[in-house]
Amino acid sequence: MGKLVELLSHPGELRSVIQLKYFREESNPVGKGLRGPDLIRCYELLNLTSRSFAAVIQELNLELRDAIMIFYLVLRALDTVEDDMTIDPKIKIPLLRGFANKLKLPSWSFDGSGPNEKDRAVLVEFDVILREYKKLKPTYQDIVSDMANQMGNGMADYILDESFNANGVNTVKDYDLYCWYVAGLVGKGLTLLMGEAEFCDPAALNDDFAMSTSMGLFLQKTNIIRDYHEDLEDGRSFWPKEIWSKHTDRLYAFHEDPSQQAAGLACINELVLNALGHVKDVLSYLSLVKDPSCFNFCAIPQVMAVATLATVYNNPDVLHKVVKIRKGTTCSLILNSRTLPDVAKIFRHYIQVINHKSDVNDPNYLKIGIKCGEIEQFIELMYPSDTEHQKQPKQINKYIEAREDLDKQVGALVTEETLRCNTALVGVGIVFFGVILYLL
Repeated sequence: MGKLVELLSHPGELRSVIQLKYFREESNPVGKGLRGPDLIRCYELLNLTSRSFAAVIQELNLELRDAIMIFYLVLRALDTVEDDMTIDPKIKIPLLRGFANKLKLPSWSFDGSGPNEKDRAVLVEFDVILREYKKLKPTYQDIVSDMANQMGNGMADYILDESFNANGVNTVKDYDLYCWYVAGLVGKGLTLLMGEAEFCDPAALNDDFAMSTSMGLFLQKTNIIRDYHEDLEDGRSFWPKEIWSKHTDRLYAFHEDPSQQAAGLACINELVLNALGHVKDVLSYLSLVKDPSCFNFCAIPQVMAVATLATVYNNPDVLHKVVKIRKGTTCSLILNSRTLPDVAKIFRHYIQVINHKSDVNDPNYLKIGIKCGEIEQFIELMYPSDTEHQKQPKQINKYIEAREDLDKQVGALVTEETLRCNTALVGVGIVFFGVILYLL
């Protein structure tokens, strides 16, 4: 009932929910191309273990859909091993470090996870995943294996890091490195897969993966900021001490001591400022993705992240609970992030929201204002409002021009879809009011 009331109080979002559920056409329906019980089971495992990525993975171009699905499940298996505190470190460390080697075996599975580990199925049934992995193109297999090797070793390093285990993340540099292992490597792997399929411009691979790293770090940092309270309850935290120690002596104090709320907000805002440093790279990267389904796959999490950042920014609720964007907002973002101009528009909106929420008493008030201004200026560079006095085009304008026809084609489909939804809703409204008038 609460969600219904929430939707009714935001009619625009209610329309988005209806359009997403009944009018949006899937680009590559999941049933298409599914052959054999192993592949079907892999997609069942995907739906079982992923809340946010399953739907977009299943709409990917058929060339990459299975590869990215397997990539996700392999990394989910790794993450399950790393997260499971019931596994003895003497077993866990070698397993993480040698996980990529398991991909070379004809069959392998692991049933040593705790019975309450929610994603243990990917390990228990890993032989199913392994059989489908071996059906991928060799180049795709190599990419998945290499990323699994790097991530597994990174996870093992952190488990063995006594300072990290005792004190959490210390410096901003450590913060970036941690986010690189858990999210930046994912961005690198996806970029390599898209590059191999020729679904992105070579420029995405020729910058030492700086832009793809920012894609991962932007998502991970947003989640870390949002999950402050939940992580504290789990006895851990990933907020870097280099930042939070400017505002308090004890990280727990933001939650426990009401007098520390202003300091807690200042800390949240400084972390948001840090995350905003990745936005220009994110937008630049998205301009290089040429396949529409891959663009959706990359863009949707990013617009969710910037919307979440705007929600957590200067928000005291973050100190006491997990703050999330509304379901209707999520649907609206999914619908409106299918072209680069629309994604840029979403980013501009939420950057303005952040700027308007700024408190003049915040110690980083000026820095946040400057950063928001830089991002808005970059978006203006991408899509100038005054085309008559447009300055000399930059490199990103060339990428935007190269994808202009694609964005127009997708935009036309979105417009047609929206028109069908609106027409249907108007028809329903007319019938509804007609019935009311008749009864009166």
